[in-house]
Amino acid sequence: MNSASSNSPAEPSGLPAALGAYIIWGFLPLYLLLVTAVPPFEFVGWRIIWTLPFCLIIVALRRQFPALRAALTNPRTMVALLASAVLIAINWLVYIWAIMENQVYAASLGYYLNPLINVLLGTLLLGERLTKWQWLAVAVAASGVALLSAGAVTTLWISLTLGCSFGLYGIVRKQVDVGSLPGLTIESAILLPAAIAIAGWYAASPAGPSFGKDWLLSLSIVFSGVVTAVPLLLFAIAARRMNYSTLGFIQYLAPTIVFILGLTVFGQQLRPVQLGSFILIWIAVAIFVGDLWARTNRARAAAA
Repeated sequence: MNSASSNSPAEPSGLPAALGAYIIWGFLPLYLLLVTAVPPFEFVGWRIIWTLPFCLIIVALRRQFPALRAALTNPRTMVALLASAVLIAINWLVYIWAIMENQVYAASLGYYLNPLINVLLGTLLLGERLTKWQWLAVAVAASGVALLSAGAVTTLWISLTLGCSFGLYGIVRKQVDVGSLPGLTIESAILLPAAIAIAGWYAASPAGPSFGKDWLLSLSIVFSGVVTAVPLLLFAIAARRMNYSTLGFIQYLAPTIVFILGLTVFGQQLRPVQLGSFILIWIAVAIFVGDLWARTNRARAAAA
């Protein structure tokens, strides 16, 4: 990301792209209502299968084949993308399973935790230093997780798996010099043999494949490639045009939408232990974002 470009009046704003990405991710549970008839494991297979051609179309439109070729011929990059492909597949599977099993709050909590997990991973794995306020945010968030583990241990693994898998995914992708879209294209290609095997296994089962039975369901499955690639492309555009701290703040839009959907559309009962955990997480988020903004403003004042 070029920080200078984010301040240039001639540079288009990244805010619409960022809002588009996180709104799509936030409302993704509504899309998953269209494919509830598909077993989660099978749906992940179809999602990978249909994401790859859609990514290739966008790569062609954006003329990113040289970047794709450079990544494919770099052994270190390919090893990293193999690891990131496994991590994103785990994330997709657990998220889809959670929504289809009506564990919407657990999914929402996982993505509230994600930025805080990123900070912790950066400290443990990248040697980054935390401010005292960031340590406080991590401690408050840990209290929220501890509260949830005491009263809702059966769903805690969902939140932690989602937060940690996406956090580790970000750490791995941070280490390789490849764009979001070429990276996703290669990840989808790496996962394609397993995805085809999954689809073939379900096709050979007595129930048969979900794809091809009903035109509306089949069209909804094909659309999974769009809802996977489009928000990622919007995010990549936003990341190039926006200050990273601002983008980090907008990140909380998606789990907030998911939380509201859990209360309204999915009609989930919010247990006291879940509410207490969310309150602690929200406090941690407020501390984290407040510290981020304060440090950004001090840096701007010093540079002025």
